[in-house]
Amino acid sequence: MVPRRVHPVRPDLRIAARTRRGCALPRVTRPTAMSTFRTPFFAAAVSTLGAVLLTACAGMAGGPMFSQDSLPEAVRVPAGHRVALETVGVGRITYECRAKSGMAGAFEWTFVGPDATLAQRNGAAIGRYYGPPATWEASDGSKVTGAQLAVAPAMAGSIPLQLVKANPAMGEGMAMKGVSYIQRVATRGGVAPAMPCTGDSVGRKEVVDYRADYIFWKAA
Repeated sequence: MVPRRVHPVRPDLRIAARTRRGCALPRVTRPTAMSTFRTPFFAAAVSTLGAVLLTACAGMAGGPMFSQDSLPEAVRVPAGHRVALETVGVGRITYECRAKSGMAGAFEWTFVGPDATLAQRNGAAIGRYYGPPATWEASDGSKVTGAQLAVAPAMAGSIPLQLVKANPAMGEGMAMKGVSYIQRVATRGGVAPAMPCTGDSVGRKEVVDYRADYIFWKAA
C-alpha cells in the first residue's frame, strides 16, 4: 500500500488529519524554522475548517439528532433555530458559604462557578465550560457567554434544566460563531452541598461533581 501523502498548503504549514474514534479533526503543525511565514488568511482558513469538522464530528458521534419535544416549554428554543452542536459536560461546580442577602443572621451556599470539559457523545473532548462569567469555549478558541432566560426542574438532586440566550461569539475560531441559544439538559448532580452553611463557615468553599448535556443552537 502506498502511504498517503499530506500536501502542504504552504511550505511552512500543513494540516494533518488526526483520527479520533472514526472522526477526523484538524491539527496544524508549524515547523519553527519557518514560523515567520504564517498569514492571517491561512489562520482563518484553518479555523473555519476546524469549526466545520468539529460540528460534523459532534453530529456523527451523537447518533439521532437531539429533540427538545420532551422538554418543559420554558426551556425550549424558539422556532426558527436548528441544533448546531451537541456536547456532554462533565466537571465540577464550586459553591461558597455566604451571608444571605437581606436576611441578617442567615447564610446560604452560593453558586460560584463551573469547571467542566465539553465532549462529544463518544467522549472526545472538544471544549470547556467555565466561569464566572459562564463561558462555553470550543477547542478552536471561539467562545460565548450568555444570559439565563429560564429554568425548569430536573430530577431530584440535580441542578435545573436551563435555557440561555447567547451573546455574540468571541475569539478567532468559528465553532461558536452564530450560536444563539444554549440548553442545559439531562443534568445529574451539581446541587449545593448538604452540609450546613453557618456564620462559622462563611467563606468556606465546597466543590461538587455534576454532568449535563449542553445543546448549542443557531438560526435555521
